[in-house]
Amino acid sequence: MSDKIKVALVGIGNCFSGLIQGIEYYKQNPSQEVTGIIHDKLAGYGIHDIDFVCGFDVAENKVGIPLMNAIYESPNMVNWIPKDKMPKTDAKIYESPILDGVGIWVENKINPLTSTKTDEQLAEEAKKVLKETGAEIIVSYLPVGSDKVTQFWAQVCLDTGIAFVNCIPSFIASDETWAKKFQDKNIPCIGDDIKGQVGATIVHRTLAKLCSDRGTKIEKTYQINVGGNTDFLNMKEQDRLVSKRISKTESVQSQLKERLDDDQIYVGPSDFIPFLGNTKLMFMRIEGRQWANIPYNMEVRLEVDDKANSAGIVVDAIRLARIALDRGVGGPIKPASAYLMKHPIEQTSDVKAKAACEDFVAGK
Repeated sequence: MSDKIKVALVGIGNCFSGLIQGIEYYKQNPSQEVTGIIHDKLAGYGIHDIDFVCGFDVAENKVGIPLMNAIYESPNMVNWIPKDKMPKTDAKIYESPILDGVGIWVENKINPLTSTKTDEQLAEEAKKVLKETGAEIIVSYLPVGSDKVTQFWAQVCLDTGIAFVNCIPSFIASDETWAKKFQDKNIPCIGDDIKGQVGATIVHRTLAKLCSDRGTKIEKTYQINVGGNTDFLNMKEQDRLVSKRISKTESVQSQLKERLDDDQIYVGPSDFIPFLGNTKLMFMRIEGRQWANIPYNMEVRLEVDDKANSAGIVVDAIRLARIALDRGVGGPIKPASAYLMKHPIEQTSDVKAKAACEDFVAGK
């Protein structure tokens, strides 16, 4: 393997735009401390060792053009680095199958290609591109609800020996059947459903664990989220949210000593507000009882840039996947998945998961 970590991207939306522009921001501002990652170096790999070699998408205005142009195309909103200040690369965007990847609310914004190719043809073309570009890791940031497309790309990884980082709540690394497939072929996978650096669910689960660890009786809790990008527009389609709600709810439930009844906990995206753009708002409430059965409650309002919140987590996932490849470790990378993802195959506390990640990096 080369010193560079060669990465292919699936779903060239705001998340990847923020990831790529953020790496360039630190390159152009070397005096700035890199925030939002576990450590500056992981087993010798820094953020500038990541090389994005190709991408796959379905949008008419992105397929066939250079990656560094595609990240600025509508409906993407991230503009942290002016387009003319981004370095040019040979990486291009290739066609992905649509399958269930385009929801009814976002179809007009994305304008998907009308393809003349079968899914089988697209799979073979993708494998050829991945081989030619030397891709070692596929990172998927498909829209929520893209279960069939996620499985398509997971199978491509299995067929090509490429590691898989799944940032959405379509269960692969946490699904026993898919996990076994990756284990049997000794191919690393990390997933599922990215946690933000200081995101809605990580804040909620941390405070819920605090209340539980301090001996209070949590009786009910909710978390509602709103935003203004295509991610939230896509999630207006309720049928696409089943796995998202499972992922977010289980992330919180896993931190409690006693599970709440299903009707006493609500965790999930709630609405699309266009003028918010990439700003995400979270409103959280916990109600419970303390000593002598005296009630208490807390409320939290969190405002974050949704893309800045996830980019550093993906940088860590990429580097941890490469470390697994270097060491010949396959299947779900449990420490990385538990620390970086909402729905890993094995849940644990974030403190323990981070310590396990660092032990993994150290080769323990």
